[in-house]
Amino acid sequence: MQQVAPLGPWIRCLPDRLVHWAAERPDQPYLARRDHGGDWVRLSYRVVLAQVRAIGAALLERNLSQTRPILILSENALEHALLALAAQYIGVPYAPVSPAYSLVSSDHSKLKGITETLNPGLIFAQDGQKYASAIAAIRTPEMELVVVENPAENQKATDFTSLSVGTDTARADTAFATVTGDTVAKYLFTSGSTGTPKAVINTQSMMMANMAMVDDCFRFLRVHAPVIVDWAPWNHTASGNKVFNLTLYHGGTFYIDDGKPAPALIGETIRNLREISPTWYFNVPAGWDMLVRAFKDDPALCNSFFSELDMMMYAGAGMAQHTWDDLMELSRQTTGREVLLTSGLGATETAPFALMATTQFASSGNIGVPARGITLKLVPNEDKLEARLKSPSITPGYLNDPAKTAEAFDDEEFYLLGDALRPADPNDYAQGFFFDGRVAENFKLRTGTWVAVGALRASLVDHFGGLVRDAVILGEDRDFLAALLFFNEPALRDLAGRDGEVADLVSLPPVRQKLEGLLTSHVRLATGSASRVLKILPLISLPDLDKGEVTDKGSINQRAVIRCRPDAVSAIYSDGAGVISARR
Repeated sequence: MQQVAPLGPWIRCLPDRLVHWAAERPDQPYLARRDHGGDWVRLSYRVVLAQVRAIGAALLERNLSQTRPILILSENALEHALLALAAQYIGVPYAPVSPAYSLVSSDHSKLKGITETLNPGLIFAQDGQKYASAIAAIRTPEMELVVVENPAENQKATDFTSLSVGTDTARADTAFATVTGDTVAKYLFTSGSTGTPKAVINTQSMMMANMAMVDDCFRFLRVHAPVIVDWAPWNHTASGNKVFNLTLYHGGTFYIDDGKPAPALIGETIRNLREISPTWYFNVPAGWDMLVRAFKDDPALCNSFFSELDMMMYAGAGMAQHTWDDLMELSRQTTGREVLLTSGLGATETAPFALMATTQFASSGNIGVPARGITLKLVPNEDKLEARLKSPSITPGYLNDPAKTAEAFDDEEFYLLGDALRPADPNDYAQGFFFDGRVAENFKLRTGTWVAVGALRASLVDHFGGLVRDAVILGEDRDFLAALLFFNEPALRDLAGRDGEVADLVSLPPVRQKLEGLLTSHVRLATGSASRVLKILPLISLPDLDKGEVTDKGSINQRAVIRCRPDAVSAIYSDGAGVISARR
């Protein structure tokens, strides 16, 4: 399946757009972030290009190259952006990695594996002290360390500001002229849920073909330059490629949001959205839930958010229908129209834009059709349709891993996405598709009935109306389905009417009665044994990154949780303490 019209030509490389907009809109703000005092620091296109050229020249003086890349450990920041753009300008790959591998992991095992794969010539950290332990775990004498602030004692670090002082920018311009579509721009790492993360090769042509797809799907970006307020990390392809690149590609402004969809940090996002009205906004469903609550409580915030908005997008998980309905109603109340709310499907290996819904649907879940230039192949896999993709925006493979590269493609060179899709209309694929679970997660009950884990998990989480953050579906080779639940703690406290730990709250009789009622009503909606979850067990402890229970993206690894929590699995099938059963 593919679009009838072919994808048009795409540009050579992303820095070409920086040069273009520095000439066309030199004084327009391009990058912005609050300083430690809370004031916005805005860098214009002219200033960014000047700093990129200077930093690029300094990097060349250090003999960095396609085989001696840059390793970026830190969160989103102005300096992170400048370094990344400078690396692309001179044709040196860089690799932004998840801060969780440095700051949450206790043994830095994934970070060590990443470093061995990359062999970086330079390590960058925004805060030397904050990342000191991780740096010490991976740094060799051949690796220069560059920090912006707080160098640790005896760390021997280069000050970031020195990179843009007294360098020969002509050398950077010469290197820029040699960049081609085949030049490796960056390495983005997979989540590493089963071992060391794989380094996905991102070439300039791959990313720019992806931008041509975005430009074709959302043509309003050509006439309404995007204003972005975004928290999502650049070590993920969703923001690091799609959102960051589309802002520069279309001459927009990117406001770095230091908030996050978490109780302790959502306030910073709300503060930013009070001051900056975005035109294009992305969030995960949990973040949208928090924002909906804030919009209802604060009409001024709601007006600021929707006043210039062209489009809303969600990804990373399924959006509950009540959240979708609330956003539609809020957009109508505020603007008199429905602002486009949509989703899509892609992967790190697809740059990531692949399938996208470009029309307004009445309900959540439709991920649209392949973008122009993408060919979708649907392969029967048990009772599912497995999705495979081919396009110029798909990675050529994984760095230094020919075996994994070969495994990622079929004999017709289609990338194995690993996801199953379900057509919205089996008689008309142009009506889009629904995500139908990860192929590797599905299993059979003892009766031989296949269970579509992804769809069931989304249905269960949605049915609990925001109380549950995620669920792990149990039942492989057993007689019935059960689930382990991770809770949304603020919503759980609201239900309980008091503060407290999850273990205490879920033991309260009113809370247990509510959970039992929700489970029972979900059972009554089931169409068969493959969608009927009869028992649940609240999980008290959070998923463990080092054990692979959760990826750095926050996604639950179903099989890892089951493997690491045998006592919980045993309890749920032996009516142990804390288990809640549906009423008969």
